[in-house]
Amino acid sequence: MKKNENIPEEELRISDQDHTMDSENEIARKTRIKHRRGPRKKKEKRRISKAAKKRIAITCGSIVGIVAVAYFGGVIFFQSHFYPGTTINGNSFSLRSVHDAEDYMAEQVAGYTLTLNEKDGGTETISGKDIDISYQESGALEKVKEEQNPFLWPTALWTKSDVTTEVGIEYNEEKLAGFVSMLKCVTSAGQTASENAHPVYDGNQFVIQEEVVGNQVNQETLLQKVKESVSGFNQEMNLETEGCYITPAYTKDSPEVQAAVDTMNKYLQSKITYDLSPKTEVVDKTLISQWLTVDENMQVTFNTDQVNAYIAQLATKYNTVGTTRTFVTGRGDTVQVSGGDFGWYLNQEDEYAALVANIQSGEEVSREPKWSRRGADHGDDNDYGDTYAEVDLTTQKFWFFQNGEVIMNCDIVSGTPNGEDDTPQGSYDLTYKTKNAVLRGELLANGEYSYESPVAFWMPFNGDIGFHDASWQTRFGGDWYLNHGSHGCINMKYDDAAKLYDLINETTPIICHF
Repeated sequence: MKKNENIPEEELRISDQDHTMDSENEIARKTRIKHRRGPRKKKEKRRISKAAKKRIAITCGSIVGIVAVAYFGGVIFFQSHFYPGTTINGNSFSLRSVHDAEDYMAEQVAGYTLTLNEKDGGTETISGKDIDISYQESGALEKVKEEQNPFLWPTALWTKSDVTTEVGIEYNEEKLAGFVSMLKCVTSAGQTASENAHPVYDGNQFVIQEEVVGNQVNQETLLQKVKESVSGFNQEMNLETEGCYITPAYTKDSPEVQAAVDTMNKYLQSKITYDLSPKTEVVDKTLISQWLTVDENMQVTFNTDQVNAYIAQLATKYNTVGTTRTFVTGRGDTVQVSGGDFGWYLNQEDEYAALVANIQSGEEVSREPKWSRRGADHGDDNDYGDTYAEVDLTTQKFWFFQNGEVIMNCDIVSGTPNGEDDTPQGSYDLTYKTKNAVLRGELLANGEYSYESPVAFWMPFNGDIGFHDASWQTRFGGDWYLNHGSHGCINMKYDDAAKLYDLINETTPIICHF
């Protein structure tokens, strides 16, 4: 079947008409657009004439030439002149030659005055005439100029050069030092000294005490800075800017100060309880706070004198070695006993080290003090307690008390009272005890001893003096010792010595009295 074969003829005519109208409309639209835009013209290439090119080249060349002339002119100029914006020791030498600068300095020397601006707003002056000042060309200004690179002079157009250097100034240093020492800022009695921020105890803990910024002058620094200013021919000098005042090394914000406070508060947590049964002594923050300080480097230290003073006070209160004791004898009377090495004796050096270590630990401890020698008791009545040995040199009697009860009583023989073999009175403790010893006297020139006495029980307490059995003695007690006494030892019957050997030990006090 052919296309459009079945379409009615009338419809085909309508369709052809529509197509014709569409074509005509399109042609009319394009014609309107063409009229609006106007007719297109062909592009034409612009051509620059040779004359114009020549003018441009001449202009550019002229500019480059001018710039080059200006640049190299500047190079030549700045070989002998300072850069623009150059200031030397506070004096402007912009675009000036070294020669001009030297002349300027020489002119200024005659009337030179250095003004000192002080912290409180006051000023003082030092006149060049007072210190015999004079100007000598030293080459310093030439050196500053030589440090310029003349080929880089354009950079100076947007930068400034502020130079400090010593120029050719000569003066009498001795006069200057004397003048500085007489300045009011040095001699004034109203100066306030600066103080570092530091820890202080507020009654409960350590806190930071803020620093004090004073106006006290460091004369050595002041003189040095004045010399530098005069040598540099400066017209003014600010003492505070130049660091001439003594300022605090540590402020409230310094970490070292806070660290010191923290350490000291740690130490305050310590508590040391001395066991002096039945008594106690306590070291807590009330005392510790008085002993703590900081050094110049803000390191926590102990006030050694105060700590040692406290320990010495303990020693005075509790040491008993060498004291005279009031003693109630076995026979019931009261005697005064002096001498001997028995008793409490504090080792103050060891105690200092132990106490400081306890405080640094920040902990609570309970302990005995560091004793060099020990007693038996810290009671008010005596330091030998209620267990001890008693030797009555007058009645030639021996007692042994245990827990306050007499458990042994016997006769003895003491040293012959001839001025050499006397048994001395005093309070002692047992040095040691041993069995089957040989007691020897003085070694003679012939190599033999003055005596040799074998004993079964040997219990020394005062050097070579001690308790022992004496089988050679035929009597004990009474006045036998007057003519048959020992060389100073306490002679006992064998059974009595054996019994004592079992009772006594190295902590047992021994009281010998008349």
